[in-house]
Amino acid sequence: MQPSSKCIGLIQEFEGCELRAYQDQGGKWTIGYGHTFGVYPGLVITQAQADAFLQSDSQNVAIQIASYVKVPLTQGQFDALTSITFNEGIGRISGSTLMEKLNMGDYQGASGEFARWNLVQGVVDPGLVRRRAAERALFLSADDGSAA
Repeated sequence: MQPSSKCIGLIQEFEGCELRAYQDQGGKWTIGYGHTFGVYPGLVITQAQADAFLQSDSQNVAIQIASYVKVPLTQGQFDALTSITFNEGIGRISGSTLMEKLNMGDYQGASGEFARWNLVQGVVDPGLVRRRAAERALFLSADDGSAA
């Protein structure tokens, strides 16, 4: 399965695009749409590079998800998992209750876990609250990929 245009749009909306390197809320050097690999202070990229990083990063996340998810997914479920994993990292998501419930076939229970991922340094972040609600809605949607 590959991230759909809905998934890419969701990531773009919530990550935003910065063409100059900056430190995210967690202090990690970031550029483009949440790209962190090889980013250093003073780095500047073009919009085309930001788009290419997003495509590559989302493909990497898709591969990672495929290695941890043991149950069938709709396109909407896959896209929601891609977005949250893009944001939080596979290391955090792979051992999470969300993934545990999902792999037990408890899709409804897994959907309820999205809202728990709303903290930045121990504080509820309104942007993450909105993002997790959008991801949960996509996870619960009837999107089977037929229109993607």
